[in-house]
Amino acid sequence: MDRQQAWEIVCEFVQADSLRKHMLSVEFAMRAYAEYYGEDSEGWGLVGLLHDFDWEIHPTLEQHPMAGAPILRERGLSEEDILTILSHGPLAADERVTLRDKTLFAVDELTGLITAAALVRPSKDVRDVEVSSIRKKWKDKAFARGVSREDVEVGANSLGVDLWEFHVPLVLKAMQAHAVDLGLDGSLTQ
Repeated sequence: MDRQQAWEIVCEFVQADSLRKHMLSVEFAMRAYAEYYGEDSEGWGLVGLLHDFDWEIHPTLEQHPMAGAPILRERGLSEEDILTILSHGPLAADERVTLRDKTLFAVDELTGLITAAALVRPSKDVRDVEVSSIRKKWKDKAFARGVSREDVEVGANSLGVDLWEFHVPLVLKAMQAHAVDLGLDGSLTQ
């Protein structure tokens, strides 16, 4: 499966623009990590793009992401890619075996926190967000309360990277590089 085919699946199953943008954020973060590790950025990006494609039709942790696996198999996604997608669920900790599995889990929730931090800025531009502002928001449990900070910490620890010195900056830079694609370029204020 190539990226265009993956994007067609996203467009078929995901109606909410915010969920599509989240999936793009995870794709960009996965690509950044793949480049850092010297891995296949296309393959890593693909699982990031597809990881939540079934959320609107199966929005419970008991169903997602397992319910989407048969659809992805029918569409030709490799079993290795499907296993990575399955491993990102919070109930699948024992299934996060590969570096790619761990990375998908590590970046998923963090992209949501970064998006929220951008959207509360007057500019609504992720390029105006700094690690220090994310750290400040991190401490405010009422801010982006749907984001599991524990998952972000567990993910960074499983990768063996420092949360504030490496993980947050890398994901933030990946999102900033694609601010226009994510709609986090200040265009929301116009």
